[in-house]
Amino acid sequence: MGYPRDNLAPGGQVVIHRHPHWKSLIVPVLLFWVVTAIAGVALGYLHTSDSLSSGASTWLTLVVIVVWLVATAYWLLRPLLSWRTTHFVVTDRRVMYRNGIITRSGIDIPMRRITSVEFRHGLIDRMLRTGTLVIESASDEPLSFHDIPDVESVHAQLYQEILDEDDDIDFGRGVDYARGRRR
Repeated sequence: MGYPRDNLAPGGQVVIHRHPHWKSLIVPVLLFWVVTAIAGVALGYLHTSDSLSSGASTWLTLVVIVVWLVATAYWLLRPLLSWRTTHFVVTDRRVMYRNGIITRSGIDIPMRRITSVEFRHGLIDRMLRTGTLVIESASDEPLSFHDIPDVESVHAQLYQEILDEDDDIDFGRGVDYARGRRR
């Protein structure tokens, strides 16, 4: 799924668009399988038990199914939707981060405000080719974006976009070096 073009500035081009790394879905999927296994064992016990009447067995079966549906919605569908609606986007003019299912939030950082970009990843993150991207801008504290897929490549591309933005400012529309002043 591409990033919605109506969220871009006029003439803006998407350079990078990423969702969080798939590793953020490992725990929800494992929880789904555990809850499903427990529900399956409970249903198997209910249908093989001779001590329960058919009415009680039916009601308990419905309770198990409802609990399974609620647990699946909370521990699988919610994280999956959150993953799907989280966007890390680099355009030729800014870095954008959007997340949220019902209540959306986001941050935009203009390229010219970025002072440094770094990445961090440990051994497991290196093996999975993911990591944390830290962007320092004119704001007080650096912003950390976790679970960025292929973080080293994103770092390099973002750094290149910053250099391109600096070149545009220095040589195209920002400083007149012959006269030593801003245009």
